[in-house]
Amino acid sequence: MSAVQSVPPNPPVAKKSWGEAAKAYLDRRALIMLFLGFAAGIPILLIFSSLSLWLREAGIERGVVTTFSWAALGYSFKFIWAPLIDAVPLPILTKWLGRRRAWMLVSQLLIIGAICIMASVNPINDDMLTYMAIGAVLLGFSSATQDIVIDAYRIELAPPSLQSVLSAMYTAGYRLGMIFAGAGALYLADYFGSTEALYSYEAWRNTYWIMAAVMGVGVATTLIIHEPISTQVRIEQKSTDYVRLVFVFLLSVSAFVMTFIYAGQILPESDSVAIEFLFEVVRMLSSLAIALVVGYLLVRAGLVNKKMAYVTWIEPIVDFFRRYGKKALLLLALIGLYRISDIVAGVMSNVFYQDMGFSKTDIATAVKLVGVIMVIGGGFLGGILAQKIRMMQAMMIGAILAAVSNMLFVLLTYHPGSLQYMYLAVIFDNLAAGLASAVFIAFLSALTSIRFTAVQYAIFSSLMTLLPKVLGGYSGTIVDNMSYPFFFTFTFLIGIPILVLIYLVDKHIVIGDNDDIYGDDNSSGGDKLTKANPSLTDTNEPPRASE
Repeated sequence: MSAVQSVPPNPPVAKKSWGEAAKAYLDRRALIMLFLGFAAGIPILLIFSSLSLWLREAGIERGVVTTFSWAALGYSFKFIWAPLIDAVPLPILTKWLGRRRAWMLVSQLLIIGAICIMASVNPINDDMLTYMAIGAVLLGFSSATQDIVIDAYRIELAPPSLQSVLSAMYTAGYRLGMIFAGAGALYLADYFGSTEALYSYEAWRNTYWIMAAVMGVGVATTLIIHEPISTQVRIEQKSTDYVRLVFVFLLSVSAFVMTFIYAGQILPESDSVAIEFLFEVVRMLSSLAIALVVGYLLVRAGLVNKKMAYVTWIEPIVDFFRRYGKKALLLLALIGLYRISDIVAGVMSNVFYQDMGFSKTDIATAVKLVGVIMVIGGGFLGGILAQKIRMMQAMMIGAILAAVSNMLFVLLTYHPGSLQYMYLAVIFDNLAAGLASAVFIAFLSALTSIRFTAVQYAIFSSLMTLLPKVLGGYSGTIVDNMSYPFFFTFTFLIGIPILVLIYLVDKHIVIGDNDDIYGDDNSSGGDKLTKANPSLTDTNEPPRASE
């Protein structure tokens, strides 16, 4: 539980020159996020592509291999346990390192342990696959937890005006970590002597051991950096109260898992994509409802302190609606839809390149090398842009570029096999995605209350990919029934309503401390909002880190 004294919003931040905006990337806090981003980027591909190739070389059936991707579901459901990161201190470590660094260190040690578990298992032995699955699930859970803590740390480390810079550096480090755990792992396994024709368990074991050792970069960074200065007064609870809170959480999650499994067995199968999707929605919502009912009944039964449970699970959501009122629905709509244009299009990108007649080498060079460089470059550009102009202006530019870039894929359909048109599409698309991502993360960070950093940002980040990923799952069906030009034109068109949402948010809500909420006639402070926008929301947020 926390008590924070409300203060007036920060005064408007002076606009920076291009040189000052670029110099922000040399800030110590930006360099911290580069290394933390690298640590966050390592685990994800050790669950997906690298692990899949290892299992295939070991002769595991394709159907079994794909089920291991479920171990990464923690990334989609991390908002469920994020409140515990905000509420529960860790014995000894919290007093030694602070609230954020303590959880960060524990999650990183769990990641290393999970990678070592996976390294110790030879999947060629069928009876050992269960242990490999346990290691993969632990890796997914612990890496998602690390993401929760790093996001909270980043938001508390710097003011909203610097969040775009920190997010760009974090993205750059994350991409580098993914390259090391993806292409790097494949190079290492090949170097140690494992190939598709001649499988070597020792080669993959050594590769994963190296990956576990590389996670030491994250551990060293956590031990070196400082804990963000918090203005909150946190009221400590009894240790038994924290244990009971965690126990209620585990029972509720167990109820969710059991309901999800049982519902999957009783719901009928259908050849209709729409009906199958409806069944999956029913399955998910019913599982969530059962979990909520179980949690509610356990709280009512007195298994956990009622006030503590309310502050942990309910108060972060109530706080968001309390600060923004009915306008919170407008914000949630923008969060859920902002990335829909490029995410839906991205689901089909690699398949599209193959259908256009490009080789795997062409795709790898363009997407994995040039594309990654462009994403990083776009992130840096977005970070500079967000410092130069207002937050929602930068969001508007990102949304326009993300939508328009999809039309280049339509152009490519008329020039199949042309590397020039392919690179034009890849460069512009990834540059736009990097820019949009940087300013969007800064936007989400500005919305997040400093009192509930971990849980609110986890909810926002989960919401931003939910609808795009669901819709992206039907992208192949759309292409099969229509055509590639229709599909990419469709992804362009669904990006247009986003521009309207951005305009409405910009008109009615203050976002970020680089927005002049007082106007030119009252730049030193006051109680009036911009005359042109009299309905702007003054959220009275607690003070954040300053420049």
